[in-house]
Amino acid sequence: MRAVQLSAVNQLNVVDVPEPQPAPGEIVIDVRAAALNHRDVWIKAGQYAGLKWPCIPGSDGAGVVSAVGEGVGADWRGREVIVNPSFGWGEREEAQGAEFQILGLPRDGTLAEKIAVPVAQVSAKPPHLTWEEAAALPLAGLTAYRAVFSRAKLKAGERVLISGIGGGVALGAMQFALAARAQVWVTSSSADKIARAVQLGARGGFDYTQAGWAAEAGKNPGLFDVVVDSAGGEGFERLVDVTMAGGRVVFYGATRGNAPLPGRKIFWRQISLLGTTMGSPQDWEAMTTFVNAHKLRPVVSEAFTLDRAAEAFALMERGGQFGKIVVKMGS
Repeated sequence: MRAVQLSAVNQLNVVDVPEPQPAPGEIVIDVRAAALNHRDVWIKAGQYAGLKWPCIPGSDGAGVVSAVGEGVGADWRGREVIVNPSFGWGEREEAQGAEFQILGLPRDGTLAEKIAVPVAQVSAKPPHLTWEEAAALPLAGLTAYRAVFSRAKLKAGERVLISGIGGGVALGAMQFALAARAQVWVTSSSADKIARAVQLGARGGFDYTQAGWAAEAGKNPGLFDVVVDSAGGEGFERLVDVTMAGGRVVFYGATRGNAPLPGRKIFWRQISLLGTTMGSPQDWEAMTTFVNAHKLRPVVSEAFTLDRAAEAFALMERGGQFGKIVVKMGS
């Protein structure tokens, strides 16, 4: 089969590799589409823990079950599924355990024509989604759902600010919050991305590169009940500034580095800081149920064939996407 293979830092090729064989309790999926995450770019750049070469990256995928291992019913063959990339969460709902891994490193990932995974890691593909949309859902959807609902406990009518709109998780968080009847605003350095978010239902947005944006937001619409962030860094204090007393800031990344915390503002205004990453099996089940109930469709920025995988990575590396970048298998 063909697969994206990373053989060293910044060495990406589409190569022929042996097809996977299902171990007991596993299935083999003929992948119809996969999607990229920033994690894949960081692995390619050698900026991720536990690197090994060669590796097949990819945490997101959807496809059709083509083979089953010992202990898996033959009726699984032919089923359309999506893969939960959160492996080995552990016993505690509060946080992942020591055995937790994300699909795509160290285990070979979804950027291949076939993948073997434990049958417990898959769910039925939401029937209203295309293959590209289904591939775009798992990691971003799971991360966004846990951030918005399991951690921040968002309620209908609350005001929400989502930073860095355009990425898959940020857009997922926006879609979930809107479906829950919250009021959503966004930030971006791109006026076009803010405008596109408004078209999808956001009430407005702010250019975080502009001095005074937080003061403007604090006046109109006012302070926010919930802020969702993935950047951290020096701009984090502005997010605290726009959070109302007793509000919650939930963050799932630190792409701009560790944030210097304004301790006095946080404790005096009793703001809760909530770290989160990926999600538990319970979060996964709740997320897929929510997506099906509300017929939500992940935003796909662009789809590439497997032969053009390097172009897909380049698009993510320059931050040009609005939504998920998808890689389609086959012609």
